[in-house]
Amino acid sequence: MFLSYAIVGILLAVVLLLSASGKLTRNEKIVEGITGIGVPLGMFPFLAACEIAGAVGLVIGLWYAPLGVAAAIGVVLYFVGAAGAHLRKSDFKGLPNALVMLIVAAAALALRVLSL
Repeated sequence: MFLSYAIVGILLAVVLLLSASGKLTRNEKIVEGITGIGVPLGMFPFLAACEIAGAVGLVIGLWYAPLGVAAAIGVVLYFVGAAGAHLRKSDFKGLPNALVMLIVAAAALALRVLSL
């Protein structure tokens, strides 16, 4: 189970860092998608910081399991919020991405817990 967590956790961390980079550089596609559901531009640094913290926690969680579990819980909650924001605005175009990331984050959490 640990190897599975390592693979899923590292891949998820890479995706989180890419997403955070897009928010910090104000990638046009990301700005359009997120502001379209009512998130103000002023929240972008906070959202990026959450993603960076989650990515760092997932990677450090390879060596320190409690941090990996905590980071995975945080990432799951982050994407629950993202999916909820898309549902609230009936944005069914952006919802699948949030749901896929939620499923991957939940898998990372389950794999880290099972590898304890």
